Amino acid sequence: MTKISKLMSSEDDRINYLDHAATTPVRAEVLEKMLPYFTEKFGNPSSLYALAGEARYGLDEAREQVASVLSAHPGEIVFTGGGSESNNTAIKGVANARPQGSFGRGHIVTTAIEHHAVIHPVEQLEKLGYAATYVGVDEHGLVDPEEVAAAITGDTFLVSVMMVNNEVGTVQNISKISERVRDAAASAGGDVVIHTDAVQAAGKLSLDVNDLGVDLMSLSGHKIYGPKGVGVLFVRRGVELDPLIAGGGQERQRRSGTENVPSIVGMGEAMMLIEAERPTSRLRMQTLSNMLIEGISERIPDSKFNGHYIKRVPEIVNFSFSGVEGEPVLLGLDFKGVAASSGSACSSASLEPSHVLLAMGVSPDVAVGSVRISMGRETTVDDIDDVLMALPQVIKHLGSFPTF
Repeated sequence: MTKISKLMSSEDDRINYLDHAATTPVRAEVLEKMLPYFTEKFGNPSSLYALAGEARYGLDEAREQVASVLSAHPGEIVFTGGGSESNNTAIKGVANARPQGSFGRGHIVTTAIEHHAVIHPVEQLEKLGYAATYVGVDEHGLVDPEEVAAAITGDTFLVSVMMVNNEVGTVQNISKISERVRDAAASAGGDVVIHTDAVQAAGKLSLDVNDLGVDLMSLSGHKIYGPKGVGVLFVRRGVELDPLIAGGGQERQRRSGTENVPSIVGMGEAMMLIEAERPTSRLRMQTLSNMLIEGISERIPDSKFNGHYIKRVPEIVNFSFSGVEGEPVLLGLDFKGVAASSGSACSSASLEPSHVLLAMGVSPDVAVGSVRISMGRETTVDDIDDVLMALPQVIKHLGSFPTF
């Protein structure tokens, strides 16, 4: 079983961590690579003396590591404070760099199932006078490339479609979407920049930006066993981008602020390690995923699998359960030593169903009873067995109480 100690707990009090889509622990190899940059290699990489040169070398090496995974040029790699900042920089940066045209402020095409780090920046731009189209999905969470292309107008300047959905794991055909968008833009006489949020794709799928046909790609360190607070934005050469953070001119004028060298070094190392493991990890993860899906479906007959059975990453499994709400299910699982997450957002006043599940046509009363189980590199068959024992007990217990 994946053993992660609970804070202030005894040695025998452990949790089965199955929320890797939320965050991952820093790998020992990554931490070891980072540590010198907190102490003896602490210099500011923008300075000229030898101590600064050591920090600059770490920064340059990490940039080359990330670029190699993306089949990109090191100069196209911009380090940010995380995936959300990368998404915001991509969307607002392209919008702000665009001269106001004859069609108004411009048009953006995205999807109804994006992470809020994409949806909310687009909504902010709408308040400033930009137009936006949110393309829907089918019941499996798949975006139709033809629908994306059909939304292109002569004023469209940006298309943003996530590569892997963070709630249900559905994989979009980004290369096909890029191809159809380019064709549609050419027919409309416009020039469209294509962005993909690939935060949940790293370590699971190829990130070759040339094969994918994208101009911008967002990544996050803490989803790949690297540190929190660091991300990457790939910016293809020739793409005009106004910085979200201005000031010192770091990252080739694209993201000001003294670089977080230890975390950047950690992200570079994490990218190399997880990419090296990717070819051999797929079969094991698929086996565990199949075991989990089949087990839940058999043990909880009223359960509903959310997502696509084939076009998905196996690490993310999402189910809805009628008659219960997601938050009590998670608390019940936590009581039994299993850490998972819900596809719904909870506030003190209300329980809101997942916008992803609603876009997929799941009814609100079913959507609020969703649970996401996301596996990682240390997940074992024993971990899945534990879930298959605990989850039916929790659902049965909650189902015996009325909901309000």
